[in-house]
Amino acid sequence: MKQAIKAAFPFTVPVLLGYLSIGVAFGLLFENAGYNFIWAFFMSLVVYAGAMQFIAVSFFYGGIGLIQIAVMTLLVNIRHIFYGLSLLDRFSVMGKKKWYMAFALTDETYSLLCSIKAPPDVDEKKFFFSVAFLNQSYWVLGSVIGSLAGSLITFDTTGMDFAMTALFIVIFLDQWKAYSTHIPALLGLGCTVLALLIAGPDSLVIPAMVLIVAALMLTRKQIETKITDIIKKEDKEL
Repeated sequence: MKQAIKAAFPFTVPVLLGYLSIGVAFGLLFENAGYNFIWAFFMSLVVYAGAMQFIAVSFFYGGIGLIQIAVMTLLVNIRHIFYGLSLLDRFSVMGKKKWYMAFALTDETYSLLCSIKAPPDVDEKKFFFSVAFLNQSYWVLGSVIGSLAGSLITFDTTGMDFAMTALFIVIFLDQWKAYSTHIPALLGLGCTVLALLIAGPDSLVIPAMVLIVAALMLTRKQIETKITDIIKKEDKEL
């Protein structure tokens, strides 16, 4: 496992930088809402929902009921169902670790698991587990640091909830550079804008996800053909 963690760490450095800074922002907001570092630690350990944790801070301010929080959490994180389905075969052979892998499947972890491969001398199952474990460790650490800092120093937390959005933008740009075809990204952008125009900003998530999935299913053959053509072209150039 030590070998796997050592091999996985370099791949998780971008997430380390993002999660520490964003985790600190969450910790500051959570402390400002009246919850100390112990609450920040356990929320990041047990909930580990990224953007949803930022939203939850406003829920606690407003005294919203648990059922409403549970429903909103489901709606915000429903995209993770599609993440899990796409990695079902890979996780099914990981034994008991598959339960943690499903729990720890954030946007950033999913992006890494889809784009990196385990080194030849490292067990693949332990490597992927290490990626997920390290990423959550960064998030928990950042949350605790932010909460402790918030308890010692007075901060103006205005605008800090934008930190998660900023990280998503960075990940999108990295994916744009990494992949040979931009059709899925353009479809995602187009469908999101269309959903925004139809449903408005308050009801954006579900319509956008439905439109994106439908668009990807309808254009699957075209995307696969495009990728195949690009690979053949690159092979000829080599």
